[in-house]
Amino acid sequence: QVQLVESGGGLVQAGGSLRLSCAASGSIGSINAMGWYRQAPGKQRDLVAIIRSGGTTNYADSAKGRFTISRDNAKNTVYLQMNSLKPEDTAVYYCNVGSVVAGTRMNYWGKGTLVTVSS
Repeated sequence: QVQLVESGGGLVQAGGSLRLSCAASGSIGSINAMGWYRQAPGKQRDLVAIIRSGGTTNYADSAKGRFTISRDNAKNTVYLQMNSLKPEDTAVYYCNVGSVVAGTRMNYWGKGTLVTVSS
């Protein structure tokens, strides 16, 4: 059974920083991309940042210059460093991992961690 355990969410004032972590465990196979998505109340879930196995990254325009995604392959862990946070960053942040298990592409989601940015 695969588990994605997120941590690091919380309440922060505008301009502050948070660091999210997501550790994958279980029979997760060969991990390809690891990413973070977020969903604000009443809105769809959107990509924030993604990092592939080779280290290439992509960011949503709203995250560029403020957020940094990184990963520790030895720990099957992905991080999201969020700086200069804004109230509009308030959302539930979800970890997502894509992997290959016995030749089959799999996609896993964490349960989410709430980030609240106060003005």
